[in-house]
Parts: sequence; C-alpha cells; structure tokens
Amino acid sequence: MTQFTSTSTEANDKINSKSNFLEIENLFKSYKNANGSEFSVLDNINLSIGENEFISVIGHSGCGKSTLLKIVAGLEQQSKGIVTLQGKEIRKPGADRMMVFQHYGLLPWLTVRENIRLAVDEVLQNLNRAEKISLVNEHLAMVNLTAAADKYPDQISGGMKQRVGIARALAIRPKMLLMDEPFGALDALTRGKLQKQVLDIWEKHRQAAMMITHDVDEAIYMSDRIVLMTNGPAATIGEILAVPFAHPRDRQELRESHEYYELRNYALNFLDRYFTQDE
Repeated sequence: MTQFTSTSTEANDKINSKSNFLEIENLFKSYKNANGSEFSVLDNINLSIGENEFISVIGHSGCGKSTLLKIVAGLEQQSKGIVTLQGKEIRKPGADRMMVFQHYGLLPWLTVRENIRLAVDEVLQNLNRAEKISLVNEHLAMVNLTAAADKYPDQISGGMKQRVGIARALAIRPKMLLMDEPFGALDALTRGKLQKQVLDIWEKHRQAAMMITHDVDEAIYMSDRIVLMTNGPAATIGEILAVPFAHPRDRQELRESHEYYELRNYALNFLDRYFTQDE
C-alpha cells in the first residue's frame, strides 16, 4: 500500500523547512464544568502550516475541530500552549485571518456588492474609492457573482450566499483563509460545484488555508494534507495524511486513480476505528 501517513513531528519538520508560517505548539483547551472541574477538549495539539498550504481537519463531532479553528482565528483562547502566525502570537481576531462560516453571515439589508464592500471599507482604509470599487468588482467576478451584485441575500441561492462570504473573506487579502464546514449546508450538486470554484481560486491565488470538514472526499479533493483527529474529550491529532496529487486537480481523474481509493479507505478506516471505540 502507498505510504500516506507521517507522524505529526515528521510532517511539521517538512513544512518548517519550507516556511515557518502558522505554528500551533503544545496547545490544550479545557472548560470548567458547573461543579468546577475541568473538561478537556483539545490535548497537546502540535501542527505547522506552510504559507501556501491547504490543510483539512477531519474527525467525529465533539473532537474540537471548530474550537481549534476558532483559536487560530483568535475568537477563542487556548488554556495552554501558543499559536503564532509568522512568528507573532495570535491573541485576538485580525484581518490577516479571515473566517468563512457554514451559515453565510451576510447582512440581509445590504446587497451582495455592499456585503463585500463593507469588509473592504473596514480593513483596507488606505485605499481610495476607485481602488475599493475595483477590488470589490474583481472579487465579484472571481466568484462569478457580477450579475447578482445588486441583489439582496434573500434573492440568491445558498450556494451564491456562500460565494459572497468567500469573496468577502478574500477581498481584504488575508494571509490565511479559515473555513468551518463551508459547504456543509449545501445540497450535493451545489457543494461539488462550489468546492471546485473555491479550489480554482485558491490554485490561482495561493495562500494558507485551513478547513474543517466531515467529508473525506472533500478533504482529499481540496487538501495538501489531512489532519485526522481522535475522539473527544481530550482530542488530539491521531495522524496526518499527505495527499499525493498535484495541483491543479481534476475530480474525475482523481476518482480513476487507485491511489485515491487507498487514501480514502485509509482515512475512513481511521474514523471508523475511533467511532467504534467511542461506542
């Protein structure tokens, strides 16, 4: 069988040799129960991500995937450990890390164009009006929403709403894109189409990306590496899988590859093993 796995340390050393971009070191996260005792969510997480690398984090519900993403975003604080971006410790949200959520988060009283422009106005205050208009138009075109630019959120589909969220995140030129199950609320056909659009954008405008997902096929199609989490409580990184397919990717070609099914089965067997243990 093809070797896909490496220990967390080995994988991180490989990434560190290329770029010391995002570093998660000895991270723990716990909450206090009503009786005052500690409830551990994440246990000793160590992970490095390169500046042009696409990482997916996958695991069963309750394993702390979204909590880990929120810590990287600065929306939550870890109990122990450190997270740094280009050597600077992350303590709060910042425009260098933009989040795309599962449920859109659009302001219903603003048009598609205005939802994107709002983020640009807030973050890129040094740009003049013409530059802002150009930037918004560029990102509307990037996600194929130019024709819908003056519609309101309740006038467009779920897939289009998610494209607005992605355009809004990318328009402020973040160093890192964070996505929390961005396609989870979409039907299967729309999900596949939007996965391809996002991957096409990422392949043309490379940046660090970290995506939370429950979908093994989605993770293989989009990622450079897949982080497999053990079950909670006190979840940690069980294995890291290197995805051996070059970018750009063609979904049909991947599905005709024997290596694709080896990797898919390996990941599913890992998840099944932990699901069985949890039962």
